[in-house]
Amino acid sequence: MRQHATDAHTLSAAYALGALDPAERAGFEDHLRECDACRQEAAEFRETAARLAAAVSQAPPVSARTRVMAAVEGVRQLPPRLPAPAAVPLLGGLRRKALPLALAAGVAAAVLGGATVWQSQHAQEYERQARQSQRQLDAVGAVLAASDARTVHGRAANGAFTTVVASPRRNAAVFTATGLPAPAAGRTYQLWLDHDGTMRPAGFIDHDGTVVLSGDPADAGAVGLTLEPAGGSARPTTTPLLLMALPA
Repeated sequence: MRQHATDAHTLSAAYALGALDPAERAGFEDHLRECDACRQEAAEFRETAARLAAAVSQAPPVSARTRVMAAVEGVRQLPPRLPAPAAVPLLGGLRRKALPLALAAGVAAAVLGGATVWQSQHAQEYERQARQSQRQLDAVGAVLAASDARTVHGRAANGAFTTVVASPRRNAAVFTATGLPAPAAGRTYQLWLDHDGTMRPAGFIDHDGTVVLSGDPADAGAVGLTLEPAGGSARPTTTPLLLMALPA
């Protein structure tokens, strides 16, 4: 699909997630050579997507390797695979509408890939976790794939690396933390949205990971992070570990 020059700036997320066809990718890479803003944005999207995958990944069961190795001898060999017919490229617009699903599938693979051999007694728990992760990934993917998504990075006072990706059009934002120390017993990390000096609750994050901010980010100027009593507070009760301006 041919892109007008004015459309090139909207392809950073699709490029970072590998969702462009070869012609679009080549055209966008030509654009990247001349556009510093898109180079930086594409790099930020790749970095954020990698952290999202790492944040929700889970280690496979300890017994998985033993069971797989024990089953190898009983697995029938399959005939050689023939090359699959070439797929007809999807239209660029339809592909970008499907980006949340593409992102969800990619990150869900990180969540579930190591648990290919499930232990039957844990199957229901894995399925529950998968459904919960899928709902979160759908919401996160919708923000990351938005054509107006913008990214900002920060560093919390406790050393955690943080990222906020916001989409004004969707009136939604996601918060990612990496290297967040575990809170003490009876404490939790609480997120806030700063509305002209008034801090309003925006959710919780207990460890490294990604959450969709609750509330109304469209009218907020910054996102904050504090350490609060378990269950949260109506207003911050401690000095903010982070107060970062939302991406414009």
